[in-house]
Amino acid sequence: MCSAIDVSRFVEARRELHRIPELGFQEFKTQAYLLRYLESLPSDRLEIRTWKTGILVKVKGLAPKRRLGYRADMDALPIEEDTSYPFRSEHPGRMHACGHDLHMAIGLGVVSHFVHHPMEDDLIALFQPAEEGPGGALPMLAAPELADWMPDQIVALHIAPEYKAGVIATRPGILFANTSELFIDLYGLGGHAARPHQANDMVVAAAQLVGMLQTIVARNVDPIDSAVITVGRIEGGTKQNIIAEHARLEGTIRTLSAESMIRVKARIEAMLAGIGTAFDCRAELNYGSTYRQVYNDPALTGEFMAWAAGQPDTELVECREAMTGEDFGFFLEKLPGFMFWLGVEAPYGLHHAKLEPDERAIETAIRTVTGYLAWKSGQ
Repeated sequence: MCSAIDVSRFVEARRELHRIPELGFQEFKTQAYLLRYLESLPSDRLEIRTWKTGILVKVKGLAPKRRLGYRADMDALPIEEDTSYPFRSEHPGRMHACGHDLHMAIGLGVVSHFVHHPMEDDLIALFQPAEEGPGGALPMLAAPELADWMPDQIVALHIAPEYKAGVIATRPGILFANTSELFIDLYGLGGHAARPHQANDMVVAAAQLVGMLQTIVARNVDPIDSAVITVGRIEGGTKQNIIAEHARLEGTIRTLSAESMIRVKARIEAMLAGIGTAFDCRAELNYGSTYRQVYNDPALTGEFMAWAAGQPDTELVECREAMTGEDFGFFLEKLPGFMFWLGVEAPYGLHHAKLEPDERAIETAIRTVTGYLAWKSGQ
């Protein structure tokens, strides 16, 4: 499907994008790079719009009856890279450790293919910022720039280091979990370490709270359902002999059902009220970014899986649901569509400083997305 396109160009694009990772809504160099490439393409079928640091692209079809969408996320993570690449990140403390560099390169390949080999319907390619936070999908959906280009259906992918390169893995129904960030601040009374009775220690309160939070999944969530509460960061105090008057917990909540997310948050709020009483402190709670579950449209996903299973160079796996989070769920709440995993076999997983995806998957992804969309357009 992508034989007329030099795939090495998109491998190189991935490497160039990998050098310039940027955080959510700060993707200025990334946007500029993508625009330079897109503006170099023949323009007779191409329209380009920008929204914040994102980009919307329309490739006009031959006889369009609908708009078929592909979405690629753009942002990176606050991670110091530790790979063996000669094209390592040029931005200290920033890395494309979740594969968005591949997602964008694949998006450029999809656009290029349909510029040179248009399908019947229009292609809408969305390069979306801020997937890792604070969340770009929901505001992009509400943007006036997208209103008259809203896709009739949409597809996206996410790299998966656990599958060998080029494997396509997905399932009808829920693929990724409901997610919410979790930020808790505890405020007490500082003092001298030798006089704990004259102070109110928030390190002790925080330690108690971490243990309490773990009981929610064990005792308040239906065991047939799934949920995770992870506290990934704790900060408190200023010196070893000073009782801390402030402690901060940062974490994440993951649930497979929306009902469990409501239940988990209610229990967290009840526990914070109890911590406030038990430790005579003030507790502040902020849920940060909350993402919807990625729920694949059963009919479209089944149709895609049947199509993919019939492709001679495609290995399809029906996978289990995962507790990962993705703001693509907001697109699927509004539009029919689906997401699939793209195998990039690597010893280190997503969000790891040593992640080195197998770039051979880029060709598979471009071939799969363009082939499926062209087939769908011809129906």
